[in-house]
Amino acid sequence: MKPLFLGIGLFFLVTNLFAQTKPVPPKNLHLYLLAGQSNMAGRGEVEAQDRQAHPRVWVLNQEGEWMPAIDPLHFDKPAVVGVGPGYSFGKAMAEADTTVAIGLIPVAVGGSAISAWQPGGFHKQTKSYPYDDALRRLKTALPAGTLRGILWHQGESDSKPELAAVYEEKLVELIGRFRQEAGGETPVVVGTLGDFHVVKNPVAAQINSILRNLPKRVPRVACAEATGLTDGGDQTHFGAASARELGRRYAEAIQKVKPK
Repeated sequence: MKPLFLGIGLFFLVTNLFAQTKPVPPKNLHLYLLAGQSNMAGRGEVEAQDRQAHPRVWVLNQEGEWMPAIDPLHFDKPAVVGVGPGYSFGKAMAEADTTVAIGLIPVAVGGSAISAWQPGGFHKQTKSYPYDDALRRLKTALPAGTLRGILWHQGESDSKPELAAVYEEKLVELIGRFRQEAGGETPVVVGTLGDFHVVKNPVAAQINSILRNLPKRVPRVACAEATGLTDGGDQTHFGAASARELGRRYAEAIQKVKPK
């Protein structure tokens, strides 16, 4: 019987060691929802700096577990996902207040139009329900902290005359739904589309005008400007350096509307 007891003992030892090494996030995370389409999910080339974890920046992974954040954060299209603005935003927020820890909730879906961001909305490319999935992940995350803000970068898929005409109303409605689910006037930061996209598709200028004017219409909304940032060579997605800078701009913008 002795070998059996030794085997059982070894099993429990390994199990306990595994449990002790599993990452445990700090309590009372400041949570931020990262929503939108591919430029929020990130398509920039991942470099060594993007794989270095920050001690106070965490991410809710695809399995709904908290892990130290590194890029890529998202998993919407695993074959192409890369550096987006989320991680640099998280690091900037952590450095702005060294007493807190940041929890990032990635929910962006590449290629999704704003019409997919409503209850029951379906996105064919990824066979997902962007809005419903975002709410599910938000509910998973909330026991770990408090939702402090929502970051939105989307509009490329709506840069068509007939879609741009109704974009503002749909975005106002979406913010209202998110806030109703979260409770209170959660701060929201929207980001303008890249200059390169406006050159490629002039209708995007109409989307950018809506995004820039949104803070005048909806309280506790700020706009992060993508002016001067560059693409990664495809005329569609921010390069890694520009994606990181955009994240820092989101962090600066949210200071204008976040709770004191």
